[in-house]
Amino acid sequence: MKKMTTGIAALLMGTAPALAGGIERAPQSLAALFEPGNYAELSFGGADPTVSGTDAAGFDTGDVAQGYGFVGLAYKQEVSPNVSFGVIVEQPFGADVRYPDGPPAGSGSPVLGGTAARVDSTTVTALARYRMDNNISFHGGIRASRADAEVTLSGAGYGDISGYNVRMDPSWGTGYVIGAAYEIPDIAARISLTYNSKITHDFDTRENILPGAVTTTEVNTPRSITLEGQTGVAADTLVFGSIRWVKWSEFQVRPAEFSSLPGLSAGLVSLEDTTTYTLGVGRRFTDNWSGLAAFVYEPTGDDLVSPLAPTNGRKGVTLAAIYTMDNIKITTGINYSKLGDARPQTGGAPRAQMEDSDLWGIGVRVGYSF
Repeated sequence: MKKMTTGIAALLMGTAPALAGGIERAPQSLAALFEPGNYAELSFGGADPTVSGTDAAGFDTGDVAQGYGFVGLAYKQEVSPNVSFGVIVEQPFGADVRYPDGPPAGSGSPVLGGTAARVDSTTVTALARYRMDNNISFHGGIRASRADAEVTLSGAGYGDISGYNVRMDPSWGTGYVIGAAYEIPDIAARISLTYNSKITHDFDTRENILPGAVTTTEVNTPRSITLEGQTGVAADTLVFGSIRWVKWSEFQVRPAEFSSLPGLSAGLVSLEDTTTYTLGVGRRFTDNWSGLAAFVYEPTGDDLVSPLAPTNGRKGVTLAAIYTMDNIKITTGINYSKLGDARPQTGGAPRAQMEDSDLWGIGVRVGYSF
């Protein structure tokens, strides 16, 4: 049981990425920190979302969400029975949205034609964990994130600002993570609570409104709280679940020249806070093979959304198989998510209706204990 269940909820979700609220692509898992002994892992995979609909002028938007890949690394060193350290490298945030180009903005052109957004990020987290003799443990550390972005607003839906482009050069920011856990090893039970602080980036910013000028844009990637639990319920069987809250409302992007224009002080994007629920079951079939299944639910919010994040809630199913051989554990996961219908808006007016969107994701995680 212990071979299968270490950090099971985070393990499952980490191997099969999915679009969560805002621009989150991965749940910032700390699963490696709970592995027994010394441990190293490599994870990789990709996702293919399909987000399409019809704009207010009757044009087919095509698939505006591009596929993406990911890679992650983790290392955990146990320096004593009670103290361990770890390093995790991941890509938790990202976006690649492109509305197909159309003729110049006007009544006969796509309402959002040419609008695009690209966000890339990499986060490195250094962690420590102290385990007390009463099965309570505390974990925490420093998180450093590198990010960059480019956004283009185009089409009739943007009126006079159609054609606006902004580039934000790579920037590093730092934050922290802190949490606690309680375990009952005999029944593979654990409950943990983890808080991730916001991370502030100060981007050197270039807007085509003032060619050649460089300003600074402050952007906060959002804080989050994750509650995870798991417990054995029968021989070789356990249940697990998680609740994750992310404060996306503090993710504001306000380039200086853009935000100084009349009616645009709110900036480029406005997102709602999200809460994501996971519930699943795991089963060991043989000494080498185990299987997991989980249902993921993120409630819908206001269906008027940013064109740069054109979905609203999700329902997903993740399946994973784990093969264990000696000190090696290979986990392969696949996720299918139904993404909620949404209406991208500008100026408070809906500009398109996105319907029947979904996502397929697959990932592989190879772990080695030593």
